[in-house]
Amino acid sequence: MASNTIVDRVKTELRHYPPFDQLSEEMLASLAAQVVVRYFEEGEIIFRKGDAPKPFAFVVVKGSVNLYDTLNDEDVLIDICDEGDIFGVRMLFAHDNYYSTSKVAEESLIYAIPVEHFKMLIESEPKIALFFAAEFAAGMPERENSLVHAIALRKEFAESPCKPVLVENDTLQIRAIKNVVTCSPDISIQKAAKIMAERNVGSIIMVTENRFPIGIITDTDLRKKVVAVEENIKSRPVSEIMSSPVFTISGDQTVADMIILMMKTGLRHFCVTEDGTAQSSVIGLISEHDIVTAEGNNPSVLIKEIMQAQEIAALPPEREKAENLLVSYLQQEVAIHFISNVVTEVNDAIILKAMSFAQASLAAEGWNAPEVKFCWLSLGSEGRKEQLLRTDQDNAILYEEPTPEEAEAAKAYFLALGEKVTQTLIACGFKKCPADVMASNPKWCKPLSDWKEYFQHWILSPEPMALMHASIFFDFRPVYGEVRLADELKRFILEKVVAGRGFIQFLAKNALQNPPPLSFFRNFIVEHGGKHANEFDIKSRAMMPLCDAARVLTYELGIKDYLSTTERFEKIAEKEPALKELAQESAMAYEILMRIRAANGLKNQNSGRYINPNHLNKLERQTLRNIFKTIERMQNTFNLRYQLDYIRG
Repeated sequence: MASNTIVDRVKTELRHYPPFDQLSEEMLASLAAQVVVRYFEEGEIIFRKGDAPKPFAFVVVKGSVNLYDTLNDEDVLIDICDEGDIFGVRMLFAHDNYYSTSKVAEESLIYAIPVEHFKMLIESEPKIALFFAAEFAAGMPERENSLVHAIALRKEFAESPCKPVLVENDTLQIRAIKNVVTCSPDISIQKAAKIMAERNVGSIIMVTENRFPIGIITDTDLRKKVVAVEENIKSRPVSEIMSSPVFTISGDQTVADMIILMMKTGLRHFCVTEDGTAQSSVIGLISEHDIVTAEGNNPSVLIKEIMQAQEIAALPPEREKAENLLVSYLQQEVAIHFISNVVTEVNDAIILKAMSFAQASLAAEGWNAPEVKFCWLSLGSEGRKEQLLRTDQDNAILYEEPTPEEAEAAKAYFLALGEKVTQTLIACGFKKCPADVMASNPKWCKPLSDWKEYFQHWILSPEPMALMHASIFFDFRPVYGEVRLADELKRFILEKVVAGRGFIQFLAKNALQNPPPLSFFRNFIVEHGGKHANEFDIKSRAMMPLCDAARVLTYELGIKDYLSTTERFEKIAEKEPALKELAQESAMAYEILMRIRAANGLKNQNSGRYINPNHLNKLERQTLRNIFKTIERMQNTFNLRYQLDYIRG
């Protein structure tokens, strides 16, 4: 056992580094007491590749340690661990020998943390477990379970009182206030009122010695039962004015449940207990304010308001509400695929309403809608259901073949329709596409036969311009109109992809154009000039390589569904067992990147694309480094799978 002085010093050091900065003072002290302080000279070996795991995980406090793999009888540097980095931890969970050799690069001070204590920490602290899940995603055996576990653990982060937590079935739950204020029913009214004032709360619950609820008083009770009748508050017990019995509920109530309860009971406060009855301990409180706040954040209510809008001017404020919803979800660590689905539903609702306004406006102007079915296509990130922030719009119109007599009228009508819809989207904050890839452009407002010609040319005669088109048009999704037209186009594309195998190799090679964005010495590769100098391009350097890889594999495997990048990787994992683990890692990595970009964009009121690495904390930097390793593994897999080293260009 370390002395108190050493323990205090260890605590101070560990508090600087994630994930230890997430620990309570008590847990950190307990951990520090178990740490073995070790000094190593330059060149010393801590463990070798193939060695059985030591009973410790290691934290670099001063100095640095290099990790080497052995390839062709040569040591190859694969990682550098500097201050705050943890190494040797994967072996604690994989139950396997070390996969690399650790060699001290310079005189180093290292904390060795006993395995058993480390495991207890991870099992008891969700935030610590989530931190190491990112490390698992960089190549640890058994990574599959850790990924699933990490996603589940996100729900553990929603600790802010009164904030709603969304779950997968589109039901809004209310998280009760956990630090509910309680007191004995025997204390005086004055003392209860003083506690409420000191704790700045609007209610207090009377409980038994077992914390079973027996009554409640609120600000309203104090006004009506005490102030209004001039009660003697110093001597009379609070039990004389409390409302009793207390209405108790379980902690899994939805907004709908609570609204119905309020209407039925006329009550404004609900006590949450362990089993939902008054015969168990108090664990929280839900008030009318919490319910109203949660209802205002309900995406279904927001979409309903959009669809009931009577004029275009009513749409931009509704889209602003969606932005606020996004901020709330990101703060609560709601699962990113759920966030993207909600935002996509809002965006789609705006498109549908914009379409309704446009059609009515054209009719009022004397346009006759042609007897030709059509489909509105969202492209690029919106087509993939990933446009969390209001960036440029990419869209198109696909319509069925008109008769020769209808052709010109149909073309004119759909162009006018595209112009009106895109202008409404601009009013809602979706900027005009710099490349003019919009339904208002005659080039991208075409009948099905023309669209088939476009895709056939891109697939059978691939050229550099086809690469740009692939990243936008090959990710189309039908939003309004005849979905069968989009389905027919998708079937046509998949048939041509099979016929033109060279196109997949062409796309695969393009997916390797952005290598893992770390230099040899683990520095982020940043822009060297322009207004984004010294900033890291998270879109092109990290997101695009994964997005491109998912697209290539989706089309190679003939997946017909209209999917996000994450959903594509999930489908790939199902259809291609050899890629299952890597696809699952990539799905998680992409979700993390989406979250980082969205948070950065909201913080800086821009697209979130460029990030200053110096503004990232150590945990964020390490998470990104782990993601870059996943990108590297995916690109190495592509090289082998498509034999890209043998393709020129």
